[in-house]
Amino acid sequence: MRWDRLGRVALLVVLAGILLLYVGPLHALWTTWHEARSYTGQVTQLTRQNRALQARAAALTQTQTLEVQARTLGMVRPGELPYVVSGLPGGN
Repeated sequence: MRWDRLGRVALLVVLAGILLLYVGPLHALWTTWHEARSYTGQVTQLTRQNRALQARAAALTQTQTLEVQARTLGMVRPGELPYVVSGLPGGN
């Protein structure tokens, strides 16, 4: 029996076992890295959407914007006389 050859084989088996122990954590690290990149994109998109909604909310608190929105809904100020025009061609 050659002990030097048996020693080399044993070392290779131990090395292969150690490498197999790293496969699971490396896979988890790779998956986590990809998820983090995906979430970063989502955060960027949601940040843009949040800024747009904050700007819209700020605009809706202004008196002029409120009045324009109310008039598009057909509202009138107290004391104003509303007019309804009907029978126009192309209208329902």
